[in-house]
Amino acid sequence: MKKSLILGAAALSTSLCGCASQQQLVERMQPTAVQVAQKRGAFELDCPAATADVLSKEMMQSAANLRLIAPERAEYTVGVSGCATRATYLVVCTVGGTGCVAAGTQNVIR
Repeated sequence: MKKSLILGAAALSTSLCGCASQQQLVERMQPTAVQVAQKRGAFELDCPAATADVLSKEMMQSAANLRLIAPERAEYTVGVSGCATRATYLVVCTVGGTGCVAAGTQNVIR
């Protein structure tokens, strides 16, 4: 039991002490997050000319669990507007993952 606690703490500290700071990771993933939200917004708003802007961004930490180390993820709120319509999306990108996902429309204003 004690050995698993030590191994879990070592793995957690290794993942948190990476080469890039959390802010650098958030900045690095932002262009992909904006692109994902823009594409979804353009489709849902039926507006190919829709543009996207980051409204907020932060690095999220999952609750620590000794048996499972959840991945870090950057979370963005992105506003998409065009063709007299606006929407906001919650975009989540996992550190070390292969992309981002835009979670459903939060608000659509017509």
